[in-house]
Amino acid sequence: MLPRLLLDTHIVIRWVTESKKLSKEQARMLDGAVRRQEILALSAISLLETAVLASQGKLQLKMSLTDFFAELQSNAFLSVLPLTYEVASEAALLGNLRDPADRAIVATARVHRLSR
Repeated sequence: MLPRLLLDTHIVIRWVTESKKLSKEQARMLDGAVRRQEILALSAISLLETAVLASQGKLQLKMSLTDFFAELQSNAFLSVLPLTYEVASEAALLGNLRDPADRAIVATARVHRLSR
């Protein structure tokens, strides 16, 4: 089954570490997708963004970064989508977004025709 939803970095962090901080709508969408056994997508750039934020002390995980990544990797409902030439080309068109990670996430959603 192909993914329909692409998770933003902060959503996947909250989903794994502090699910009570998700909005009701976010929790409903994630719970529904898992209940329907749908695959949820994550842009590869979100892994890098998480690592950088954690190393800079801007993100306090309740577990080590290694354990966080292991949790993501073991999640059967999560698929990491790579940063490809097509995604990078699409990101170049998103001049209204300053953050390169945001550009990559939006571009990944567009290239793979996913909701975000």
